[in-house]
Amino acid sequence: MSPSPSQRPIGVFDSGIGGLTVVRALTQVLPHENIVYFGDTARVPYGPKSPQVVREYALQDTDVLLKHDVKLIVIACNTVSAVALDVVQKRARVPVIGVIQPGAEAAVAASKKKRIGIIGTAGTINSGAYTNAIRLIESGAHVSGRACPLFVPLAEEGWTDHKVTELIAKEYLFPLTLEKIDTLVLGCTHYPLLRDVIDRVLHHSVTLIDSGAATALVVQRTLAELGLTNASTLKPHLRFLVSDIPNKFTEVGERFLGHKLGKVERDGGWGA
Repeated sequence: MSPSPSQRPIGVFDSGIGGLTVVRALTQVLPHENIVYFGDTARVPYGPKSPQVVREYALQDTDVLLKHDVKLIVIACNTVSAVALDVVQKRARVPVIGVIQPGAEAAVAASKKKRIGIIGTAGTINSGAYTNAIRLIESGAHVSGRACPLFVPLAEEGWTDHKVTELIAKEYLFPLTLEKIDTLVLGCTHYPLLRDVIDRVLHHSVTLIDSGAATALVVQRTLAELGLTNASTLKPHLRFLVSDIPNKFTEVGERFLGHKLGKVERDGGWGA
């Protein structure tokens, strides 16, 4: 017997492992939802790639999730959300939520001075997606972006409270302090792991916005509006698919997810 529409899983995809922080946020606000996660670990990172290639990859990632009869898709990757949301929405046939709009809305709501900073991959920052989304909500906002590519390997290495990480954070964030920002969007799924060091470097004076956490709240609201919230109180099924299983994947993944991953399956989707 096929599951009822509400019992179908939420699909989440990312360029690699970072999207597990979004899964973590989803399980906190929607503890009974079944989730299928796909990380394109064979082709990570997406950030430096051209928009055309990212769009091609995003469609292939979407097809992997559609095979699992998902009821909604979350694009956990900021880069994909920035340059390929429209093509995923057209392909998916189910609601699609990216992380840019929820993060932008949360930033505008939190900022008192409307001086907002954004950190992310080069692809996310160069797209201008966060800046455009914020200014559509608050036209007078002062928005400053900064690419922080080294934050990704530092988070994956587990150097979340390391002197080297603090020195790099100071280098990256100093230009944003000159802009007198009062709110900072963590525009990459890896960055929540570095939240404490970022907060410390900014002297605890800037409100940090986790786009993944903001997205989870939008997913919660969307499912409720569509009558698709899973009413079951049974333990949900979390399924983890990747296009390649690199060394240390489970160790790093559990750090991002906050608990044991369990079984990880390889599903290239586009190459299988």
